Amino acid sequence: MTDYREADFSRLKTVPIAQRPNKVDPSLLAHPPGGDRSFAAFWDSLPDVLAAKDARDVARLVAGAAGRRGVVVMLGGHVIKVGLGPLLADLVRRGVITHLALNGSAAIHDFELAAYGGTSEDVAAGLADGTFGMVEETGREMNAAIADGARAGRGMGEALVDALRRRAGLAAPEASLLVAAADRGVPVTVHAAVGADIIHQHPTADGAALGATSHRDFKRLAGSLPALHDGGVVLNLGSAVVMPEVFLKALTVARNLSGGKPTGFTACDCDMQRHYRPRMNVVERPTLAGGRGVQLTGHHEILIPLLAWAVLRELDAR
Repeated sequence: MTDYREADFSRLKTVPIAQRPNKVDPSLLAHPPGGDRSFAAFWDSLPDVLAAKDARDVARLVAGAAGRRGVVVMLGGHVIKVGLGPLLADLVRRGVITHLALNGSAAIHDFELAAYGGTSEDVAAGLADGTFGMVEETGREMNAAIADGARAGRGMGEALVDALRRRAGLAAPEASLLVAAADRGVPVTVHAAVGADIIHQHPTADGAALGATSHRDFKRLAGSLPALHDGGVVLNLGSAVVMPEVFLKALTVARNLSGGKPTGFTACDCDMQRHYRPRMNVVERPTLAGGRGVQLTGHHEILIPLLAWAVLRELDAR
């Protein structure tokens, strides 16, 4: 038999449980459903640990910032595509969101819902025969709006909002986050990555107009970020690359122009899985100078409604 050395467990030192600090006690545990089946009762029943605690904190911080500090919401396209625009629009109308920053696909899905009453195509089927993204009206109308905006010195978000407001007979204006923001006077910026969106492959696409209007929106986002200082919140909802990259650069511009501010804000990334750029460029690096970074992971169509309802619950309790 081989003579392997073994640790002598008889010499191990143990400690009384009374001397051990515990992270979990009965006050933190989940509660089963009682007679009250309201959302408030459900939210309060969640265990006060890990992601449930973080979600509660984020909802409380967003509600606390409303009307006092900036609440910047950055969006990926999937968030609009799965039907969350009306929930975010309600937060706009309640005076919570102070700036909306969309990637190109989020703007397209919102524009199509408002103008035509539908969005989201079968990508695989369209890719097979080359028709993916080739719908005529979306490309023609959005590119015309962007070209008009470039000539008038507008940003892309402003140009698309103007086009929707001028358009006769919107199919579903109540579904549009862009329309809600326009009605409330909340800045909307759109941050395009040229070649990433279906309207860029349309015959009417104008690269110069896309660049000019999106660059103006980059300046406008940078101009909004100082309002985050000392208690604001930035939420990155479902953008894995474009908005985290844009935000990091806009933040450095804001700090360059404002003596190192903003600091002391909360940065939260909400997505279906955790990615490098949102973690580093939204959650971690921007809060090194003060503030808090949070990552909440879950399906957009479940996680974001929970947060939105929780924020509204906090506001109603004031």
